[in-house]
Amino acid sequence: MNTETIYHALEEVMDPEIPTISIIDLGIVTGVEIQNDDIYIKLTPTFSGCPALKVMEQLVFEKLTPLTAGKVNVETNFDVSWNSDMITEKGRQMLLKHGLAPPPKHEGYIELDVLSDVACPHCRSRNTEMKSPFGATLCRSMHYCSNCMQAFEQFKPVI
Repeated sequence: MNTETIYHALEEVMDPEIPTISIIDLGIVTGVEIQNDDIYIKLTPTFSGCPALKVMEQLVFEKLTPLTAGKVNVETNFDVSWNSDMITEKGRQMLLKHGLAPPPKHEGYIELDVLSDVACPHCRSRNTEMKSPFGATLCRSMHYCSNCMQAFEQFKPVI
């Protein structure tokens, strides 16, 4: 067993709230370590109050337990600060597939108008308007497209 095997297995663990994206592509796996036969995984949530966090910890535990005779330890911590640039390009495409506008790449700098200049994930129009900075979860905002008349959520950019 090696870290590559573990990362490959974790690519199959999907975010329970966005089942088109893996926790790897979401960028929340921030540590993988093997000591003897024990596996240590660190997760950093997109938001500290993420309601899916305990479910993700359990999914990781269940996925990795068959790979080792040792223990699987899954820890959530904030040693590494998650930011939306940690979402992979594949992850951004999977957010679109789910109907969510992906956050723009920001490289550590976000201007306020980036929150309102969002392309519709349905028709790609930028004729959109933010209706609420709060969506179904803390990591999303609500928008409306005046071209295709669809409401949609954007995964918020986070520094």
